[in-house]
Amino acid sequence: MAQNLLTLSPENSEKIRVLAADSTRMSSQLLAESLAQDRQFAVTGIEPKPSSILEAVAQQKPHVVLVSSVLEGSATMGFDLTRQLRSAHADVRVILLMDASRSSAVVEAFRCGARGVFARTESSKTLAKCISSVHQGQVWANSAELRYLLEALRESEPIRLTDSRGEAILSKREQDVVRCVAEGFSNREIASRLKLTEHTVKNYLFRIFDKLGVSSRVEVVLYAFRFRKDLVETSPAGDARGAALGPVHAKHSKTASSVPLAVKRAADPMKGTRTYM
Repeated sequence: MAQNLLTLSPENSEKIRVLAADSTRMSSQLLAESLAQDRQFAVTGIEPKPSSILEAVAQQKPHVVLVSSVLEGSATMGFDLTRQLRSAHADVRVILLMDASRSSAVVEAFRCGARGVFARTESSKTLAKCISSVHQGQVWANSAELRYLLEALRESEPIRLTDSRGEAILSKREQDVVRCVAEGFSNREIASRLKLTEHTVKNYLFRIFDKLGVSSRVEVVLYAFRFRKDLVETSPAGDARGAALGPVHAKHSKTASSVPLAVKRAADPMKGTRTYM
């Protein structure tokens, strides 16, 4: 197994351990060398073969795996590998490298369990920020990429979040609120649509946040997308609640700058404006 291993010393033991696997061995090497210039990372470059990557993850125990969506010439291999990593190494966070942020690819990436997607057109400085954010438990996507997820969620079957026993996590009214959030409605619009007061909508949102273990409206949408009815069967065993997404980091891209994405945290339910549309 050909690898470019960077030995972890006491000096870098607190660094973010990154496994980098691009589409070719040479590009993996160059990517690893580029990232290693940033002192917050301890990087391992690995040949882009699923078997080598899985073995390296088991041995090196990286915090973040940066992997190309295209491996061994296959446009689906990177997604398949992400599923395997999510199943076998739940603590490892995967970022998928893409040539372009196409709607179908972005949707599939998050469906497979990726914690971030990154287009090669972005700068190395932005990539470093992406890795750091994902390591901190955030989800990395720009506003255009999140819109792809919203569109996919709207076109899917009705939202029904269930636990490992198949019991609904949210009440019917809470599910109604989640559907409105997924549509991008403000608190005032949700109140009007469901014939509630804004104060009641805020209370529902606080309860939804608490039940799902999330802290922003965007996280609610990503959670619902990940665990909507037709995806529950493909989720890892165990209570779906335990796999809740961490805080979302909304990255603005130049192409999506006309649609600003403002991610709120705990105070989010108190706001009446849209937070991600």
